[in-house]
Amino acid sequence: MRLLVLGGTGWLGGCIASMAVVSGHQVTCLARGKSGAVPDGATLVTADRTQPGACDQVSNQDWDVVMDVSSQPGQVKSAVAALADRAGFYGYVSTCSVYADNATMGQDESGALLPSLDGDVMESLQTYGQAKVACEQHVRRAFGPERALIARAGLIGGPGDASDRTGYWPLRFARPAGENGAVLVPDAPQNGTQVIDVRDLAEWLLAASTRSVAGVFNTTGATVPLSEHIDAARTVSGHTGPVVRADSQWLLDQGVQEWAGARSLPLWVADPEWQGFGTRDSSKARAAGLRTRPLEQTLSDTLAWELTRDHSDARKAGLSDDDERTLLETLARI
Repeated sequence: MRLLVLGGTGWLGGCIASMAVVSGHQVTCLARGKSGAVPDGATLVTADRTQPGACDQVSNQDWDVVMDVSSQPGQVKSAVAALADRAGFYGYVSTCSVYADNATMGQDESGALLPSLDGDVMESLQTYGQAKVACEQHVRRAFGPERALIARAGLIGGPGDASDRTGYWPLRFARPAGENGAVLVPDAPQNGTQVIDVRDLAEWLLAASTRSVAGVFNTTGATVPLSEHIDAARTVSGHTGPVVRADSQWLLDQGVQEWAGARSLPLWVADPEWQGFGTRDSSKARAAGLRTRPLEQTLSDTLAWELTRDHSDARKAGLSDDDERTLLETLARI
């Protein structure tokens, strides 16, 4: 198979390209080349997708499959226009953030979507979901429902997760900041989480596209309550210290952020309007061959990767050691 990866030097795109090379496919990556090198055995075509004519160097060739992960509608629109007559199939990685309803539990692909972004450029992550809706529409208009796969991914995790969301809990338990090894966790047992290992997602995207599996699919990890997710992180880290549970409202009152970002507890969601976000129905993708490894394996491998990193800079998600200690001390005085 002749595979064109639009990207291929970043995390997910690089994983797709690497797996494709190992599988014996002819792989070309169109990228700026600034996120890293392409996998050995792949060909790099240097181009900047923010510029007109970015796909000119690859639109004069035939491709069996194109894989795209962009969040910018203009980039996707120009790519599908250039490649619709030269590619047999288009695989696009979207997101479960396209859904308008995040409160309903177990929602499948028929859920209502956010309005499409009006414009070619996503200016901020505040319009991430709307931008992905627009990207999906561009793909389906150009390739039709029979030649396009839309994978609405949940939270992607595993080794290499630079967002710091899936690495926070195993690393925190491996390196507790609290006295006697105490770790602060949210008391939110009904909070659902769905982490799909980047390697499992890449493997399915490649296999499904090779078989021309068309349609829209929620591609998420298994639904695991946050309390069980945290227990799994504790297990793989070998933590034996105290686990201090804090009420969600108390955490909000202390200025702790939900989900991600500075001074946050990753994957924790207190807002009732978002309780369905980590419970999407992925049965359609699983019927089409999606297989996901146990959460413990993903967390263990992520911890091994985290322990090789330089942690001198502030994390993109989680509590700093000082914040953790301050919150534990404050909670102990109540």
